[in-house]
Amino acid sequence: MFIAMNRFTVPVENAAEFEALWLSRDSKLDSLPGFVEFHMLKGPEENGRRLYASHTVWESEDHFIGWTRSQQFRDAHARAGETKKLYEGGPRFEGFTAIQHIGRAG
Repeated sequence: MFIAMNRFTVPVENAAEFEALWLSRDSKLDSLPGFVEFHMLKGPEENGRRLYASHTVWESEDHFIGWTRSQQFRDAHARAGETKKLYEGGPRFEGFTAIQHIGRAG
């Protein structure tokens, strides 16, 4: 399993627009091989900024890399330059390979 995350620091005055942008996206992730699930996470607010993280689970890092090279990826990120004004700096990418997974019993 591979988990890909991007963290965004969003000024609170942009939070509603940032959330609306993500909630209205047609990502097409569910049509890609190896895709497991996606979560857009809303974190704590501190000093007038709110932390958000996109969290995508893939069967493997190779599947994630395939996504980054796909037309669906290009389409999903086509407007990235226009929306950059909503958050500070660039998104901070973090990729993780699972070394242990414990599921719910039953």
